[in-house]
Amino acid sequence: METVSTARAFGGTQHVLRHHSTTTGTGMVFSAFVPDHAEGKRLPVLWYLSGLTCTHANATDKGEYRRACAEQRVIFIAPDTSPRGDGVPDVPEWDFGQGAGFYLDATEQPWAGHFRMRTYIEQELPALIAEHLPVDMTRQGIAGHSMGGHGALTVALRNPERFRSVSAFAPIVSPLRCPWGEKALTGYLGPDRNTWRAYDATALIQDGARVPELLVDQGDADGFLHEQLKPWLLEKACRAAGIPVTLRMQPGYDHSYYFISTFMADHIAWHGERLRN
Repeated sequence: METVSTARAFGGTQHVLRHHSTTTGTGMVFSAFVPDHAEGKRLPVLWYLSGLTCTHANATDKGEYRRACAEQRVIFIAPDTSPRGDGVPDVPEWDFGQGAGFYLDATEQPWAGHFRMRTYIEQELPALIAEHLPVDMTRQGIAGHSMGGHGALTVALRNPERFRSVSAFAPIVSPLRCPWGEKALTGYLGPDRNTWRAYDATALIQDGARVPELLVDQGDADGFLHEQLKPWLLEKACRAAGIPVTLRMQPGYDHSYYFISTFMADHIAWHGERLRN
């Protein structure tokens, strides 16, 4: 791995790192905050998946997670949202292509060659982190925002043995039932909606996937709430499946990092409690 930058913050070190991904066939950048710790000590890890148009930098610069992670003794990993660079296909739209990988493995051309974010997040990056950072891979949590909330929910539901805790900020809970999802899943996976179910949290739950519990925060002034996000669909699926879910509707909050940063420490403390036990 190549170090892009390091900085001290809240009794820890904020790293930005670059490596070549064999999964995407491109360079990939991610950030990692590592609290100070005794030599040889391994810390739990919280993965954070970002939303449409974002890179690793949005959460790193605006997420306000470092103090809470230092207090909870949790490593925080923020990957990019898609492959990038020369030869990587893209389109002019902001909700598809680069910056909009949807944490899936594309099967349609021209996307299939590079857009393999599911394998990158589920396999390649965790192996790299386990090799190079002081993480305890038996204590993992995952969170995300919007498209990244969709990613966090679906990654956890497909890999329940890996994650002790799962939370989301304003997630896309059912890509099968919103315009963002319809566009992305059609473009990356083709028209067969049965293949989409592996990338829809509500469908995964209906098909038998389970996690111990969920925490979701959603602003009630979010302009995407009713057309794109629909958190009540996730709540309904969880209730039917017996999955404990806490859906907190936050009055007056929108979809931005003003919202995320307000409740980030709550989420990290929630994860920290479950990652310690």
